[in-house]
Amino acid sequence: MCIARRVFLICALTLSGFVNAQTLVGKVIAVKDGDTVVVLDDQKRSYDVRLAGIDAPEKAQSFGQRAKENLSDISFGMRVEVFGSKIDKYGRTVGKIMVGAIDANLEQVRAGMAWHYKEYQREQSAADRAAYAAAEEKARANRVGLWRDLSPTPPWDWRHGNKAADAQKIAAQQSVECACGGASFCTGPRGGQYCLKPNGKKQYQ
Repeated sequence: MCIARRVFLICALTLSGFVNAQTLVGKVIAVKDGDTVVVLDDQKRSYDVRLAGIDAPEKAQSFGQRAKENLSDISFGMRVEVFGSKIDKYGRTVGKIMVGAIDANLEQVRAGMAWHYKEYQREQSAADRAAYAAAEEKARANRVGLWRDLSPTPPWDWRHGNKAADAQKIAAQQSVECACGGASFCTGPRGGQYCLKPNGKKQYQ
């Protein structure tokens, strides 16, 4: 690579808030939940950052709000370094957030405010993988945070279950809309099939 091109790439990364291709430096200006924050770099560009290696309870779950508050206590208003270059399907940077010498991701697990997200543990270094796993085991053994519940629902299972519940709700709403019971229809005097809507009007099929 020519020197001019190399200099251009370094400048571009610096202006975008990245000291190198894997480090974002900035201030945490918002905490969305127990594993997602918003970081503002020195050029006033904001980045949604998903904490790597962990999965915190959803806000509607038990300890969801507590997990958010704990992450806020650790990181809100603080200048941080985010190590990671992966972008997830929601456009978020996925990385490890360092607040000085403190690994915010690991602290969430230690406090019993998040699971070690083993589905993605291969993306972690061997040292982080071991540290996060050990932190979860210790929090679980000491019944810290969400582990006060003997069988807390992991957020990945909750999300799947919630989608199923939403599908059931939609199906129920559709069956209510058709007074003839969904796939069963009334037959009109001329042989046409219809359902009766709540307003009394016929909806022919």
